[in-house]
Amino acid sequence: MPAAVLKNAIRRLRFEHNMTQEELALRTGVSRQTIMSIERGQTNPSVLLALKISSALETPVIQVFWMEGNLVPV
Repeated sequence: MPAAVLKNAIRRLRFEHNMTQEELALRTGVSRQTIMSIERGQTNPSVLLALKISSALETPVIQVFWMEGNLVPV
């Protein structure tokens, strides 16, 4: 059973909105490197940043981010 992984559609949505990583970064108050890292799945955004990204992309947060796999019980 694979562990849960946060996936995103930021890159696709940016292209649909003709937006660069730099522009999305400016609109959300983070660096371009942060946007790049989130797009690649190397970093998970905070809840606030996820909401800012979805707002900047004019897309509901559940269409920008979703979870694949299963949560591991603790």
